[in-house]
Parts: sequence; structure tokens; C-alpha cells
Amino acid sequence: MPRFAANLSMMYTEHDFLDRFAAAAADGFRAVEYLFPYEYPAEEIARRLREHGLTQALFNLPPGDWAAGERGVAALPGREAEFAESVQQALRYALATGCRRLHVMAGRVPEGADRDAMRRTYVANLRHAAQQLAPHGITALIEPINTRDMPGYFLNFQQQAHEVVAEVGATNLKVQMDLYHCQIMEGDLLMRLQRHLTGVGHLQIAGVPHRHEPDTGEVNYRWLFDEIDALGYDGYIGCEYRPRGATSAGLGWFAPYKDVQS
Repeated sequence: MPRFAANLSMMYTEHDFLDRFAAAAADGFRAVEYLFPYEYPAEEIARRLREHGLTQALFNLPPGDWAAGERGVAALPGREAEFAESVQQALRYALATGCRRLHVMAGRVPEGADRDAMRRTYVANLRHAAQQLAPHGITALIEPINTRDMPGYFLNFQQQAHEVVAEVGATNLKVQMDLYHCQIMEGDLLMRLQRHLTGVGHLQIAGVPHRHEPDTGEVNYRWLFDEIDALGYDGYIGCEYRPRGATSAGLGWFAPYKDVQS
């Protein structure tokens, strides 16, 4: 049976961030993920995890200037020193919280940029990140993101991401496969899972096209969860969706899985 991680950046937003851990645990989740923890002390987040018996499944490296529209710096030439510091900052939080998967955001393609130069920068930075994280048993992840939600993002397709992983050549670099993004860009989800799952380190879900609960929209997730089980995936599935209303009220889809989350 699939194990789910509540995404605390999108779910439970009716609560203050640090109170979302308790809310997720009360609803039966045993793992959480979120975008960025850096506004809060790592020790306080670790305390909330311990207090509520939660596993930290995933979070992202610092993304650059998010308010200015930046979505990562890993593929941006000239930002290598900033990227190296972001790895260290994320590592401090990962060690404090016991997190073993960190998402490395590539960034948007600036107007007129040389994509080949960006690719070289991306590969070099990912090698650096993987080397820094490996002694701690931490896996770096890269995620193809759809061009509707994040126009201009450097990485958009599953095959593209797996080719980058192969070029980097690090055993602790894998792909974060968000089935919401994949459905929008490519579709054919089961075939892509069958083709790529051995190189996938984390899955995420949301209803398509509106990014609400996974029991809405065009993807039959109930069926797909059974297929994912049959393929042998034993990691967490991140629930990176925006609830239509109060988070707990929309968890009918989660009920069949609630008692098998440990």
C-alpha cells in the first residue's frame, strides 16, 4: 500500500506553518514534506517532527530570490558560490530533521541564455551537491516541472531529467517524478513509470488540471496507486496539492490508506 507525505506548504494552510505538523499527524499522515523550512529554526522543526511521530520525507534547497520570481539557481552560470552555500544550508536542516531527500531546483532560463552553458553548470552543480550529501546518506533529486505552472523552468520532461542524472553519474542523484507535472507535459503515466521508476527517488501527486485533491480531475489515481505498488515502489508519495477547502474535509481519498502509513 502506498505511503503518503502531506505537503505542508500547500496543505493545512488554515493553520500556521508550525501547527501543520500536528494537523497532519491527527489526520493519519506519518510523513510530511514542504518547499522551504528556512524561515524557522531547524531545531524547532525537528521538535515538531519528534512530538508528532512524523518522518521528514523531502524539502527543497533554497531557491534564490523567490519573491523576484527565481525558482532555483543550480543551472544558472555565475551563481555557483551561492549554490554551494545553499547546499550547506539545506544540509544543516536535513541533518537536524533526519531528512534523506533534498530537491535541487534548476531555475528559470533567462532571456537570451545559452542553454548549453546552463546544462554544463547544472551538471557541475549537481555533482557538487551529490558529493556533499553522499557522506550523510542523503539523495539529491531533480524534478521536471510543467511550463504552465512555472514558465521558463529549465527542466520539463522525464527523459530529459534522467539524461541529466546519467551525465552527472552520482548514485545519490535521482528524479523526483511529480505525476501532476508529468500528466500536463507528457501523459502516458503508467508507461513512463514503468520506463523510469528505477531512477525515481520520490513521487508526488495532485489532481489534474486544477492541482486539487487526487480524487478530482482526469487522472485515476486509485488505479495508478495499485500499479505503483505492483512496480515495487516503496518510497513516499508527496501530496503536493491545493485543497479545494479545509484540508481535513478533503481527505476522503486518503481513507483507504490511512491505517497503513507506518
